[in-house]
Amino acid sequence: MNVVQKEKHTQSHHLSDILKFLIPSLVGVFLFMIPVPYKGEMTIPVAILAKWVEGNFSSVIPTISVLFMFIATVGTIVAKIAYPSFIMNSSFLRRLFDVNGLFVVARIVGTILGAMTLWKIGPEWVWSENTGALLLYSLIPILFSVFLFAGLFLPLLLDFGLLELCGALLTKIMRPVFKLPGRSSIDCIASWLGDGTIGVLLTNKQYEDGFYTKREAAVIGTTFSVVSITFSIVVITYMKLEHMFGAYYLTIVVAGLVAAIIMPRIPPLSKKPDTYYHEHHAPVDETVPAGYTPFQWGLKQATEVAQRNSDMGKLLKNGVQTVIDMWLGVLPVVMAIGTVALIIAETTPVFEWLGKPFVPILTLLQVPEASAAAQTMVVGFADMFLPAIIGSGIESEFTRFVIACVSVTQLIYMSEVGGLLLASKLPITFKDLVVIFLLRTFITLPIIVFIAHFIF
Repeated sequence: MNVVQKEKHTQSHHLSDILKFLIPSLVGVFLFMIPVPYKGEMTIPVAILAKWVEGNFSSVIPTISVLFMFIATVGTIVAKIAYPSFIMNSSFLRRLFDVNGLFVVARIVGTILGAMTLWKIGPEWVWSENTGALLLYSLIPILFSVFLFAGLFLPLLLDFGLLELCGALLTKIMRPVFKLPGRSSIDCIASWLGDGTIGVLLTNKQYEDGFYTKREAAVIGTTFSVVSITFSIVVITYMKLEHMFGAYYLTIVVAGLVAAIIMPRIPPLSKKPDTYYHEHHAPVDETVPAGYTPFQWGLKQATEVAQRNSDMGKLLKNGVQTVIDMWLGVLPVVMAIGTVALIIAETTPVFEWLGKPFVPILTLLQVPEASAAAQTMVVGFADMFLPAIIGSGIESEFTRFVIACVSVTQLIYMSEVGGLLLASKLPITFKDLVVIFLLRTFITLPIIVFIAHFIF
């Protein structure tokens, strides 16, 4: 090793530089990735903070959310019609309000549906407890609260070097197994252990900042943004199988990992281009230079990033802007897509018809009460909790176990993750979500049934 390389190693190992990287990163890991006991269940600290806000302000959050939807819609209409200079000359406001036609329509529809639900205007099937009210009073408060803390605290995970260190250490695992960059390991773990919504937000931020290609961002957003452990407990409890949680979650992990290995290698994800959000973004170089071990090189990159992001005022400003961007940009779109999907599920037999092809498949797999279970294989596309609601009355524990596992591993449901994906900048279309949902169902269902035959 020459003198220059030795100097580089020495510089990157100054204690003050390491602490600038280490302290914020460890706080970020604790907040987003470390399950802790809370009121008899395991959850992550950010989720506890979000639940505190949700619990203490649940009476006003729906009203505030509809107000934000109204602001988003009015701002968008003004930007599209009048092109005012205060919006068009501000990069933040222009990104917020100058959106494409699909999002203009989604914001208008979401705001109308939100207002109808809040004040119970119009037909009941719009604002009933299983349609609009489920979104506005159950899901939106969760998203509102999670967005608040995710927006403010995600920089601790993203901007202080942790991803650079993990990228250098884990590229040799992530690339061959999942066809993803090493830095995505933190993203994937946070998505899996933490919460699917946090995973989508984290992935979207990394994609916009030029660290993921379109293909990589699409893979992470649709493969690792699994529902939280907490919500998985809710599903298995509703199915009256909480005594089987260990076997249940292990089955989800096995089936989910198999899907995560297969999905990036087949269309539509394999067909996404390896280009970046902005044309000027250059590919991230993952090679470790001669004279460095992966750890030394990762630590050097991490400390350099931490030094560049030491301006806490700027980070706080960016965090607040991220929160506002999520509140105004995502809430009306989720309200629109989720409510429409639930209305279709509640008032039409569409999902029952779509479930018919699964009857012979479930019969072939020797799943009891196949006819009753069939529509739960598809209805989860509207909302992940619907299969549990419909399937909870099935007598067979075997079948209820299968439904509970499949509903989580399908991952794409329009009332939350699906709506978030479409509302984000990630290169995912509605058609992609339909295809990915069906592929994940066909991949994970046989695995889950196979494991269930051993358990039962």
